[in-house]
Amino acid sequence: MRKTQTKAFASLISAIILLIFEVWAYIETTGFRVHKRAFVQPATFPQIMICGMFIFTLILFLQSFIKVTRGMSEDDPENELAASINPFTNKGVAAALFVIILCILYTYLFDRLGYVLVSACISIIIMFLIGKRDLKIVIPVSILVPLIMWFVFYKLLTVNIPMGVLQPLRDLVDKF
Repeated sequence: MRKTQTKAFASLISAIILLIFEVWAYIETTGFRVHKRAFVQPATFPQIMICGMFIFTLILFLQSFIKVTRGMSEDDPENELAASINPFTNKGVAAALFVIILCILYTYLFDRLGYVLVSACISIIIMFLIGKRDLKIVIPVSILVPLIMWFVFYKLLTVNIPMGVLQPLRDLVDKF
């Protein structure tokens, strides 16, 4: 088997892509607004998280680079054949791509239809995707969890979350 078909090589390529993304993300956070008299800035938490990710990705890069360049023993798990990322042959990759599309759709519909409705629909779809099929559990959980989360954020934490078509529900809650 060639080195380019091993898990170690796949990890090396993944690390390179992640390092590029992390550098880009860090550069993007430098453009966040700076608040005078504030010790913690809006960019602080994202930059800390990105730095942590960068450190672990750098470790992955170095480990993979050493294994690919110096060679591996036959019984090394990183010397095994890497899985295919072809969504037509790998159902896991197809499911991951579907969830990514759902996340994009979620962000698109969030303001238009509102948090509760979009979250309930996406929850139902994802539960079916992971194998939960009992409608007596799936439907109430998918509806109640976003409703409770909205109530906690809206009433207790005073975070204004879009309700979309369920605006009358917000108006009803505001009366109490």
